[in-house]
Amino acid sequence: MDGFFLIDKPIGLTSHDIVKRIKQMFHLNKVGHTGTLDPFASGLLIVCVGKATKLSNLLAAKQKSYTGVITLGKHFDTYDITGKVLMEKPVHSSKKDIIEAAKSFIGGYEQEPPMHSAIKINGQKLYKLAHQGKAIERPKRYVEIYDFEVLDINDTHISFTTTVSKGTYIRSLAVDIANHLDTCGALSVLRRTRIGDYHDSDAKSIDQLTADDLINLDTFFHQYPKIALNDYMIELVKNGIILDERQTSMDVPFVVVDENNRFIAFYEPINNHQYKPIVIR
Repeated sequence: MDGFFLIDKPIGLTSHDIVKRIKQMFHLNKVGHTGTLDPFASGLLIVCVGKATKLSNLLAAKQKSYTGVITLGKHFDTYDITGKVLMEKPVHSSKKDIIEAAKSFIGGYEQEPPMHSAIKINGQKLYKLAHQGKAIERPKRYVEIYDFEVLDINDTHISFTTTVSKGTYIRSLAVDIANHLDTCGALSVLRRTRIGDYHDSDAKSIDQLTADDLINLDTFFHQYPKIALNDYMIELVKNGIILDERQTSMDVPFVVVDENNRFIAFYEPINNHQYKPIVIR
């Protein structure tokens, strides 16, 4: 099995729990996901199996969309309401203030990730330090907020939808919006609705999943540019040869197919019209 499963992760399970279940269900060794969803969050989790695990970074780099709720007035160590309350501040913002504050984050900004995250600093995962009661300085990372729409404001609860770049923590965004309003806040609900071209409406629950739900490599790569090579070159491709301008001059990733249009390998540019294989069937 080589390909992808679109899973609708329920609240309460970790992304690792889903990976473990799929390993057990289909007796697989190589299984991974393309971006963690916290246990309190639900929604789309793309799980890679077999040779597709080499493509996890390709999907992790895609834009992601979410719906959720920010609750103002309390700051939690986890940046969501599952953690310990560290601070409380009154909320004096009007609906207009909240909408303008949210809109002010559309674009790019330097975001500090939460301590409760899987980021490594000096070889240590932040969440492990957080569990030890430690907090260290975290380098800010440039992220992009492509859109942020306030759907409803009910007392101190802000319902929203947003689309963001790779590496964006919605929990940090919630805290930053609250700080902008001179109060504190945390994420109380989160659901991932989209990763690239894949939507949560296409996903299955882990209990409904069957082998027929696998998106195979041929389907996944059908929109990529293709180059067809003869049998001699196909044998070289299967052995991991670097391609160059003698085969193509494209500056984008592409698929190599044989003379019968069968998928053989996926290549990415490296430099000077050279291309390396990422996945070989």
